Amino acid sequence: MEFNKAMVVGAGTMGAGIAQLFAQSGIPVTLTDQTEEIVTKAVAGLEKRLARRVDQGKMSAGDKDAIIGRIARGTGYGAASDVDVVVEAIFEDMAIKKKILAALDETAPEHAIFASNTTSLSISEMAAATSRPEKVVGMHFFNPPVVMKLVEIMPGIGTAPETVEAIAGLAKKLGKQPVHARFDSPAGIGSRVLAGTLNEAVEVFAQGLASAEDIDAAMKLGCGMPMGPLELIDLIGVDIHLAKTETLYRELGDQRYRPNFLLKKMMRAGHLGRKSGRGFYTYED
Repeated sequence: MEFNKAMVVGAGTMGAGIAQLFAQSGIPVTLTDQTEEIVTKAVAGLEKRLARRVDQGKMSAGDKDAIIGRIARGTGYGAASDVDVVVEAIFEDMAIKKKILAALDETAPEHAIFASNTTSLSISEMAAATSRPEKVVGMHFFNPPVVMKLVEIMPGIGTAPETVEAIAGLAKKLGKQPVHARFDSPAGIGSRVLAGTLNEAVEVFAQGLASAEDIDAAMKLGCGMPMGPLELIDLIGVDIHLAKTETLYRELGDQRYRPNFLLKKMMRAGHLGRKSGRGFYTYED
């Protein structure tokens, strides 16, 4: 399948990064969110990061301008009328995801594939909100999507094999390595294995056994992790990690995924990690 035009719904960290991937792979993309202000801010952030690469001699000014030029901005679903693929990258709320997919289903052409970047929610349930469950699939990028090489592909119960094959091809075109979950399951492969590790790191910290710095150093120096687990939660977002583990615990009933109450207290205090300036660590910028 040819992917000549794309749409990304959700202009947060993940959505903006995914839009950049399309643009730098030569595929025009429309980045949308609830307001024009959110999208404008996201594109400005992309442009700033690309300008830094130009200053470092890693990219030409012409390439930067070409990438930004391939990213259109939107606030509704009208841009879906002529796309080949829509990537949904909003926060983990099933009701809102289903509402968005149902609206897209009325606008997008019949051949268009809907791919969700969800980390833990059911692809099958999302697909049921559309008239094309055979064309709905999980396409989970890892954070930050421009840097991380992995894309997990997960079918829903009604996803056609051709859709899975097409999205795997798209992932490769975007410069990523696809891996395949064989069926619809909460959190897929990497996130499910990682969730238990991150939860245990929070338990160790909450019990007072060690500082955040020593927990992260132990896992980096002793276990070969490129980033410590608490650093990683701050990067992912405390709220995102909490939502994912709550879903895993609810769906699977496994105590490994039961989140420590500390995460809820942090979220209620607004300590969401890097994006809020404070999580397990404090960030000046």
